[in-house]
Amino acid sequence: MTELLTDKAEALASALARSRTGGPKTGLSVEHSGPLSAGQAYQAQEALAQRFGPVGAFKVACKPGQPVIMAPIYAADIRPSGHSFPTPKGEQIGIELEIGFRILRPLPQPSTAEYRQRLRDCVSLVPVIEVVLTRLEDAEAASPMLRLADNQLNGGLVVGPERADWQDLNLTQATATLDFGGTRVLDGTVPVPGGDAFESFCKLAEMTGSHCGGLQPGHVAITGSLNGLPYIDAGTTVKGCIEGLGEVSVSFP
Repeated sequence: MTELLTDKAEALASALARSRTGGPKTGLSVEHSGPLSAGQAYQAQEALAQRFGPVGAFKVACKPGQPVIMAPIYAADIRPSGHSFPTPKGEQIGIELEIGFRILRPLPQPSTAEYRQRLRDCVSLVPVIEVVLTRLEDAEAASPMLRLADNQLNGGLVVGPERADWQDLNLTQATATLDFGGTRVLDGTVPVPGGDAFESFCKLAEMTGSHCGGLQPGHVAITGSLNGLPYIDAGTTVKGCIEGLGEVSVSFP
């Protein structure tokens, strides 16, 4: 789904790789010669996945009036609920409670008869916490395409228990709580990003193809934050709960 590898994408991937392995944060100068394209951002994702993969999950964002975007999450950055998650010293850590889909078997092709029902039969639901970190020098000032190239700022994923009998759940809204230590930052019913978590998953499944290895059995697909993007400091324990799905927790030593 990408263009032929460009020098700009290759240089950006190299800079982001250095940032991932202890080097300085990647600056925004890559766009001084012109804006990065979506194709180049996805090229950078591919190049980085070849080095830091395998991929174990994907994230999707379906914002109104904007193109659907996706990014891989590396298997090495995925933890089960209840475990700790190491982060670089001095980093602020973004926390997003989300609805996720665990892939149980190979997904059907979009042209398959009764595609959506077959797709439903291939997944279970999981509550997840996405850990948001960046390799960019100034993520707030970075363009959307630079953020996309940096795996849409993904730092990792924490996955809660599976629910197989989820098909009757209303995935247009979620009743959830989220605690940062002793502080509750989410408590109530909120709309699901993109309008419907399963519809967002469908869009991801139709979009991914072979990108970064494609969606595979065992992978998790996540569908957007229920709580915005608050940040915490190291030393905080995070606990979320989505009604009908269960709890998910992680600590940051």
